Amino acid sequence: MSRVIRVPLFPLPGAILFPRSQLPLHIFEPRYRDMVRDAVEGAGRIAMIQPHRLDDDNRAPLYAVGCVGELVGLEELEDGRFNIVLLGSNRFRLIREEEPEEPYRCAEVDIEAFDDDEPPPLSLAQRAEVEREARRLGDAMGLAVDWNAVNRLDDETLVNAIAQVAPFDVGAKQALLEQPNLTGRADLLVQLMQFHRAAVTGGTEVEPTIQ
Repeated sequence: MSRVIRVPLFPLPGAILFPRSQLPLHIFEPRYRDMVRDAVEGAGRIAMIQPHRLDDDNRAPLYAVGCVGELVGLEELEDGRFNIVLLGSNRFRLIREEEPEEPYRCAEVDIEAFDDDEPPPLSLAQRAEVEREARRLGDAMGLAVDWNAVNRLDDETLVNAIAQVAPFDVGAKQALLEQPNLTGRADLLVQLMQFHRAAVTGGTEVEPTIQ
């Protein structure tokens, strides 16, 4: 089953969006200012997707999976820049990128390529493991974190928030995005946090397998 829609693309390495998660963005390039204005006047959505590399001509090949974001926050600054907030609705699979009529990239995407219904909670053991590794990584990096607030997050929000903000490379972030369910994403997230902590502290963790 598929449902194909046309969306504007915002290729940004390191920036991933999940269903029911929010992503704040500062928009300053002229082409993306146009994209925001068009989104406001149109369907009110922008699709986040990662490029394989960052090219000056904005023609870098793209990963096949991204996430559509609904524009839920908008602040236009005096100089024409924007601060926006996107709320993830559906992950998508890229079907076909169009020849651009606008200054930004657009594509047809399948927004029913993934089961993005609200997931069941993690097991208590898996939730505890995610929290434990997040705390260890935060301590290793010297981060000031309100762990009481973190503990109050639901499972999906916790896992996705860490996936969004953790300093993983583009490939690792993409692998997290493409995990079919929350349990798989949590497992991979734990492996990535352990590996990154070992890199920071000089330890020896086994590199996670990313498919």
